[in-house]
Amino acid sequence: MLDLKSDPTLQFLFGIARRRVATGFIVAAVVFIFARPTWRSILMGVPIAILGESIRVWAAGHLIKGQEVTTSGPYAFVRHPLYVGSVLLGLGFVVAAASLLVAVIVLGYLALMIGVAIRLEEATLRADFGEIHARYVAGKLPASARRFSVRRVRENREHQSLLGLLVSVAVLCLLAA
Repeated sequence: MLDLKSDPTLQFLFGIARRRVATGFIVAAVVFIFARPTWRSILMGVPIAILGESIRVWAAGHLIKGQEVTTSGPYAFVRHPLYVGSVLLGLGFVVAAASLLVAVIVLGYLALMIGVAIRLEEATLRADFGEIHARYVAGKLPASARRFSVRRVRENREHQSLLGLLVSVAVLCLLAA
């Protein structure tokens, strides 16, 4: 188990991470104000966002949080597929929103929050799984053959991200010029 008290940097990062969702809602409200979507920008950006959400769903359908180092599905190819999906979601939103200010805000938020999340997640996995995690990082842990599970998607609450995507697209459509 990760001991935050022994590492002031991780303690600071954890404080940032705890505010991730609330900050995300504030960022979303601000970027919708500055978004200048057109039907063309929406048609270009939404497929990128859908690809991102698809990767997140695929990852969530394989992930068993806190119990193992997951190596099936997209985890056989990349250590943080949920974050890869989040970045693609953000890029899709940026393209659809068609605003340089929105791009700066969204990409800045993603860089900060995903960077923090990865540092904390890596530290937690190292603390909880030690050598197994080290072998995974080194590419020496074989991929498991676990099948995708809709139940795991629900347990990992990925439906919330999907709902966020749908609401964001709907708002951008309402704002479209």
